[in-house]
Amino acid sequence: MAGLAGRLLAAVAGSRGRVGPGGLRSGPAVTVVPLRSETVTRSGAILPKPPKMPFGLLRVFTVVIPFLYIGTQISKNFAALLEEHDIFVPEDDDDDD
Repeated sequence: MAGLAGRLLAAVAGSRGRVGPGGLRSGPAVTVVPLRSETVTRSGAILPKPPKMPFGLLRVFTVVIPFLYIGTQISKNFAALLEEHDIFVPEDDDDDD
């Protein structure tokens, strides 16, 4: 039982090894994507193109659109709740000057 707790603690703590079916293994626990802000080397040579993520815009839209819709539904329902309990009722301004 103590061995299992130790392996779980090592996995959660993000130690240098990772827990697998055979026990503690060495190697990175997650894939790290390097962030590159330079485009040339010190000698002036142009660095190669970074790997392109396929379906980048599709992935963005599949995340943004559903959560934008969910946010608008929550806002609409909360505004209706406020109006129902007379906490916030917008006034009808007649600007017939």
